[in-house]
Amino acid sequence: MPKKKTSTDSSQTTLLLETENEEQLDLPKLETWLWDAACVIRGATDAPKFKDFILPLIFYKRLSDVFDDEFEKHVEEFGNEEIARKITEADHADALEKDRDDPIVRFYIPQEYSWEALRNHPADGNLGQFVTDAMREVARANPRLQGVLNVEDFNERQSGQRLIDDDRLEKLIEVISQHRLGLEDAEPDILGRAYEYLLRKFAEGQGQSAGEFYTPKEVGALMARLINPEPYTTIYDPACGSGGLLIKGKLQFEQTHSDQEKSQAPNIYGQELTPTTYAMAKMNAFLHDFISADIQIGDTFRNPRFVADNSKLQRFDYVIANPMWNQKEYDDDFYENDNWNRFSDGTPPSSSADWAWVQHMLASLKDNGRAAIVLDTGAVSRGSGSKHTDRERDIRKKFVEKDLIEGVVLLPENLFYNTTAPGIILLLNRSKPEERKTQFLLINLSQHFEKGKPKNILTDEGITAATEVYEAWESREKLSSVITLEDAQKTDYNLSPSQFVDVGDKVEHRPVNEILADLTEARIAREKADNALEDVLAQLGLNERH
Repeated sequence: MPKKKTSTDSSQTTLLLETENEEQLDLPKLETWLWDAACVIRGATDAPKFKDFILPLIFYKRLSDVFDDEFEKHVEEFGNEEIARKITEADHADALEKDRDDPIVRFYIPQEYSWEALRNHPADGNLGQFVTDAMREVARANPRLQGVLNVEDFNERQSGQRLIDDDRLEKLIEVISQHRLGLEDAEPDILGRAYEYLLRKFAEGQGQSAGEFYTPKEVGALMARLINPEPYTTIYDPACGSGGLLIKGKLQFEQTHSDQEKSQAPNIYGQELTPTTYAMAKMNAFLHDFISADIQIGDTFRNPRFVADNSKLQRFDYVIANPMWNQKEYDDDFYENDNWNRFSDGTPPSSSADWAWVQHMLASLKDNGRAAIVLDTGAVSRGSGSKHTDRERDIRKKFVEKDLIEGVVLLPENLFYNTTAPGIILLLNRSKPEERKTQFLLINLSQHFEKGKPKNILTDEGITAATEVYEAWESREKLSSVITLEDAQKTDYNLSPSQFVDVGDKVEHRPVNEILADLTEARIAREKADNALEDVLAQLGLNERH
């Protein structure tokens, strides 16, 4: 039985529970509880930072509770807690030594660093250090958690002051202790969705930098439905942020296949530059129970981690990504000296790496691979119509002429946390079906949104409509247009859906001669009426003609 905690501060009694809630958590309850936990330290530190404290603690609670559940079963199996612990420890050590992937517990939590040990450690000025040490020791004992649990210092200081003091940390731990997160308490999907909810809430408070780790879930859902992965395939995101797009791709498969087919679900691979965001992606995958997810850390352009050999990239069935828009940190020398020959279709301008990302993703696709890539709206129109050479237009031209682009989806404005610009989803296909060759589907979803605070929300109806016209490959009034290669050439390879799909109300235009005839008829009628009125006024002596 967990130790009961009490508080002499009556203002905090609502935060301290006598027992953990044994009821299985549904999504609304889980979301409310986790956000309440986050609110405990709001004000103690800036919004961009407090997620770095709460997310690892929630993850740690899940790890500890799952270990307790698994260990309890072994106690029942072996009939003795001491024997069960020795066997569990020995099996864990053997699994590490032999690199086995079938240990009897998923992650090993030393008894002295269990969640209850964190919960019952006094707030005596040493709690932050104890939590930090616990996470580092658990990461050391479980190599898959390296760079995931051991990235945050709960003693961190700024200007000599701790970002989260022991009293507030103790209250946070106690709120998280309200519910168990074991195998029988929260389904991985529910827990993972609650984690995504927290990421969205943090993004709302983080503004511009939120785009580095979070893509709106509705956009991710649309991308997942458009790629609709098949069994035994692979999905890759070279700028994976907190992993949401990868996870939605895999969930799309699970939601459209039976439980018996879930073992055929795609494997997911991602790379992320920022250590804290990389940690969030790993936590996100583990909380969804996608333990086999291969997430790597590093600069994808300068040091791609998924390589087949020294000169070629590893290739995947699908790419789904939202890279940073219009990056300006790469110059001609970088592109021209690329070791993986990724930029053979042209050198992007230093003002925007959008088409460098597209070329990297194309190089990462198998011969029959497909991609869904979120980019700045200008990526499909910049340079078109210019009388001068334009690097982006010229790269886009090559992609169109090679028939690598399948379509473009224009999104509504103000969906993303780092910009109010609408953005587009660029669809690539290395092997388009015969009936779709030299055709391109342009979808305009600019009007398919609900107003929200602080951001708009892409509607379910919009997601469904876009998926329907993509699957049917059809033009639909105010929604989509299938254009030909000749159409694209006439616009100088401008593939912006707004110029091909009019979402406004139609205006009937009459012939000019009919309009002039009506105007003449109206003028004559007006003149007759004026003359008649003057006659009446004269008879009444109210008007004199001059």
